[in-house]
Amino acid sequence: MFKQGKTRCEFKHTANYHNVIIKDALETRLKNEKFDPIDMTVADFDGVTYHISTPEVKTILQISLQWGCAKELFEFGAQDVLKREYGEYLLDTAEQGFDVTLAIDLEKVPEDTRDELIGKVSLLKRNLLAAPFERAFNEQQECEKEGKTECKSELMSIHYREEEAIYVKSNFDRITVIFSTTFKDETDKIFGKVFLQEFVDARRRVPALQNAPQVLYSIREPPMELRHLNLKDSDDISYVTFVLFPSHFISIDTRQETISRIQIFRDYLHYHIKCSKAYMHTRMRARVRDFLKVLNRAKPEVTNAEKKTASGRTFRRS
Repeated sequence: MFKQGKTRCEFKHTANYHNVIIKDALETRLKNEKFDPIDMTVADFDGVTYHISTPEVKTILQISLQWGCAKELFEFGAQDVLKREYGEYLLDTAEQGFDVTLAIDLEKVPEDTRDELIGKVSLLKRNLLAAPFERAFNEQQECEKEGKTECKSELMSIHYREEEAIYVKSNFDRITVIFSTTFKDETDKIFGKVFLQEFVDARRRVPALQNAPQVLYSIREPPMELRHLNLKDSDDISYVTFVLFPSHFISIDTRQETISRIQIFRDYLHYHIKCSKAYMHTRMRARVRDFLKVLNRAKPEVTNAEKKTASGRTFRRS
């Protein structure tokens, strides 16, 4: 899932982290210069809602985001990350009912920065969620720089979905990222267990994956890092732990790649579960069709049935 040595350009071609609708809306206006009025509400993964609009004039585009965990993310430094990424485009006061609002004067965007701006704005959700990871990376590097053998950092909890959360904690030699994921369907539990166990076993089995993050998997019982939270025990809940070492965030490009890839883990997992179920259903339907063909061929011929000759005359076999 993570591979060292790629540049930021290279990993953008292997996965899509941006919102396609926001990207298309910006490209239409900044590249094609079609300043049509717009008022659109867009749903994204993890319960995120966007509002793309031109509330005052059609040349000023507003993009607002609403997310249930935004308050938690702002506590972990999201405002600083957004200010760094969007600068003057970030409004001090968000649109009513939303957590973040960007306002872009389309006529004032320099032509040579349009592609960069389109990329950044379409990554609004990704950059918002990057805050706790960046904070954990900085804490680990500070501990390492000071030569500490213990890092008393805060466990950051991001409840980004209903009944599911991401937990991030830094230590002097690693970053621990824990996903809690809920499987309510019995079939999903089986597929999920197979996939998640493969994450654990693949690193041990394949020598080329020795530099990948360590992965741990548990059902019902939360990892030691979460025991003090008194989380409810349930057979529907699984925990996946990624252990990131300094090599996974040693440079800016590697850090950005790691943040982007680990954010989409939950979507990646459930996407492959759905694909596996669809593949199994396709195979089952194909097998049923084959069985029906065999049964149809096995039907006994009806005796004394009336038949016709080529000339149209009828006869019966005695």
